[in-house]
Amino acid sequence: MDSVDPSTNTALKVTGESVISTENVALNRIRTEEEQEIANNKRSIIWKSCGGWNAASILLANQCLATLAFFGVGVNLVLFLTRVLGQSNADAANNVSKWTGTVYMCSLIGAFLSDSYWGRYLTCAVFQLILVSGLVLVSVSSWFFLIKPDGCGDGELACVPTSSAGVAVFYLAIYLVAFGYGGHQPSIATFGADQFDESKPKEKKSKAAYFSYFYFALNFGSLFSNTLLVYFEDQGKWTLGFLLSLGSAVLALVSFLFGTPGYQHVKPCGNPLPRVAQVFVAAVKKWNVIPAKADELYEVEGPESAIKGSRKILHSDDFEFLDKAATVTEDDLCHQKNPWRLCTISQVEEAKCVLKMLPIWLCTIIYSVVFTQMASLFVEQGDVMNSYVGKFHLPAASMSAFDICSVLVCTGIYRQILVPLAGRLSGNTRGLTELQRMGIGLIIGMLAMFAAGATEIERLRHVTEGGKS
Repeated sequence: MDSVDPSTNTALKVTGESVISTENVALNRIRTEEEQEIANNKRSIIWKSCGGWNAASILLANQCLATLAFFGVGVNLVLFLTRVLGQSNADAANNVSKWTGTVYMCSLIGAFLSDSYWGRYLTCAVFQLILVSGLVLVSVSSWFFLIKPDGCGDGELACVPTSSAGVAVFYLAIYLVAFGYGGHQPSIATFGADQFDESKPKEKKSKAAYFSYFYFALNFGSLFSNTLLVYFEDQGKWTLGFLLSLGSAVLALVSFLFGTPGYQHVKPCGNPLPRVAQVFVAAVKKWNVIPAKADELYEVEGPESAIKGSRKILHSDDFEFLDKAATVTEDDLCHQKNPWRLCTISQVEEAKCVLKMLPIWLCTIIYSVVFTQMASLFVEQGDVMNSYVGKFHLPAASMSAFDICSVLVCTGIYRQILVPLAGRLSGNTRGLTELQRMGIGLIIGMLAMFAAGATEIERLRHVTEGGKS
């Protein structure tokens, strides 16, 4: 073993391999508040041309157009399955629910690829290409295989039985649409947020406002698909509605690529699954070890995090048992550092963040089940009810436009009235915290389902046996 001057903080060497010394434990932390500030503010930017609202505005327009394209297929899909493919109401609602669930599952794939390997820009571009491909197939399959005779599926003129090949192509097409839009959604949202630098107070406020505008753009796009496109489809012009959706998707892709020189990019941070797994494995291996104090836990030297493309995360007191993974033991001092036995504070805190998110994810499962009814059961209900306003027939799928309009109005009220008012009352400049907003939203969603249940009970009292309503 080579001798080392104790005045230095160099790690000991054994057979040419680095080991951890107690001096390193003291060294491997952020020494000053100034250095911590650098760690918090430094972002792993690949290159920056401008970013800001110019780039974010293009992404908001992209979101609006992509949503218009997606809902041009999704919002009336349940009626397409019943009127054109001849499925029963129960089977159609079930198939739409499965399709909607696929969209949400594909969001996980898109988010994973975006954050871990591809980066947001490439992920958005690839999944938009998939979305366009799916819409091309939807248009072609409906035109050549399904809509026979022309104009069928309007609720009066029945379509001839479809071939199994045509149905297979159509299902392949709609699941490509689900895959493309699902992967695009989380990537475009975070890519837009990347255009703002949190280290600048003005841009930090703009970033907070961006998500409200993002949700506004999403609903604005779906408003057109729920009114204009649905009207054509309800009249039996299904192929025209699908072609308009395709045109919107192509325009979204072109606008996205057009803004390429002005985007700000952030490096992907690698696969988080092994990092999180390492924390739990290390904590289990040290099950009988007493967690060290916060200032004695292991962390790499300097302001940079051991997590690629990320910054250091400060220690928290939650889930203290996971701190065992960052506690340095005698075995760690005598052997080469093993990531499955010793993890950094940032890595441990990343695992804690996952645990903290679990209750939120579990709460949103039920909310997603409720929200899915908008595209299936509610549309079928509207189709059997008297939806005439004077002489004008309101398409069943257009009833969701009331939901969209209420969201657009409530978003404006929230940003312009509720946030300033709640800020004065609570002292929080953002008005309400994220958890408070989600909690209030879940309560309102619960009340909405009570209203929907009462409506369905009343509707069933007036059902004519063997009739449509």
